[in-house]
Amino acid sequence: MPFATKGQVVGLLGGSFDPAHEGHAHITREALKRFGLDRVWWLLSPGNPLKEHGPAPMAQRMARARVVMDHPKVEITDIEAQLGTRYTAQTLAALRRHYPGVRFVWLMGADNLAQFHLWQDWRQIMETVPVGVLARPGQRISARMSRAAALYAPYRIAGRNSQLLGRATAPAWCFVNVPMVDVSSTALRAAGGWRSA
Repeated sequence: MPFATKGQVVGLLGGSFDPAHEGHAHITREALKRFGLDRVWWLLSPGNPLKEHGPAPMAQRMARARVVMDHPKVEITDIEAQLGTRYTAQTLAALRRHYPGVRFVWLMGADNLAQFHLWQDWRQIMETVPVGVLARPGQRISARMSRAAALYAPYRIAGRNSQLLGRATAPAWCFVNVPMVDVSSTALRAAGGWRSA
């Protein structure tokens, strides 16, 4: 399990990272700058419940992620496999038990906000930790018009105040536009440069 001390603000970027790529690294660096985070942990999931096919083996994905995201404030983890959790809300509950006094911020691309209402216990996630949303190619409008964005509109922190997110009390979320890197794991797999199991 990664190390964190009471009072630290840790951003959590979850996903299958199948494979990890520069887009993931880019939004991680932007999140560190924009949301007042001390550290970011990548949570490589054993599998995505919303995807039909399983990802490549964990060891392969972890090795690739460590090459792609080499930063002193970022840790590549398989926490969900260690905790035995499958859904984000379960993972957050377990992390809060394991790390009392650590402030967690859930990070996601705008594409995830657009379909966030399909996640199990998505409202619980919004009510538990602040959420930082980073714009990705083609998803800005659908994300801003999403069910989650509409329901939690009163709790949105303006992008110009994004540094407040790390110390905000949930529900709180912030949408920031960042210079975009148009690359996806799906495209990399389709190009044949990465093999899923």
